Amino acid sequence: MLCFTDLDFADDVSLVAELLELLVPILETIASEAASLGFEVNWQKTKVQALGCREDMPLTIKVQGQDVMVVEEFVYLGSLIHSSTGSTCDISRRSAITRADMQSLENQIWRSWLAISTKLKLYDTCILPMFLYGSDCWAMSKTDARGKIDALDQWCLRMLLGIRWYQFVRNYDVWRLTKQPKLTAIIQSRPLTLFGHIVRMDDNADAKRILLASHPADWRRQLGRPRITWLSTVQQDLKHYHLTLPEAADLAHNRPLWRMMSTYGATQS
Repeated sequence: MLCFTDLDFADDVSLVAELLELLVPILETIASEAASLGFEVNWQKTKVQALGCREDMPLTIKVQGQDVMVVEEFVYLGSLIHSSTGSTCDISRRSAITRADMQSLENQIWRSWLAISTKLKLYDTCILPMFLYGSDCWAMSKTDARGKIDALDQWCLRMLLGIRWYQFVRNYDVWRLTKQPKLTAIIQSRPLTLFGHIVRMDDNADAKRILLASHPADWRRQLGRPRITWLSTVQQDLKHYHLTLPEAADLAHNRPLWRMMSTYGATQS
């Protein structure tokens, strides 16, 4: 059984514990070790989050006399992490950022006399990366795809083309005029690309060990509808290629072939 206690990136440290009672002494140990090296933990920026169930969680906890907030969501490395472990909140946040950026350029760019091809290049270069940041790790549901992503895709392209709501232009015609792949298809290819990167890692890499780990013998799924996870999203996408997870793991070692396959959906949408 795999057990991870921390995930580090540069000067950001994410500590993992199964119980709140175990997390407090871990934080105290981190603070003591940091002090011996001349570092100091910023308790105002330190947050505690319960993933999954948040019942009976206090609003704050005490660590070395400092109040540390217990939050439902927070931004970590540019992505919104929610206690539900889903991606819906991060998708909504990215959608709001993208809409604001599109509106800020409406008078200067989208309503200008620039050629449509130039506007599309600016859109692909300056706007899409803002929305797609972190999408490699999204567990996208059908509601997210249809209600948020497809709607945002059409809203942006219609603003770019100068199409108003009362003109009754079909979505298909908008995609045909711009020759843009569907945003959902672009996002669908990105987790597959990340899957290929992880599979080709060294066997001792943490990411690969987590990906290939199996449940303990005594593990039982909780009652209710299973949550949509990143891995289940990848498995669902692989069904379009009639591949199982082990077959995809073997195929991913062929980098050119996997790159071509993972981007096929976006280019053919």
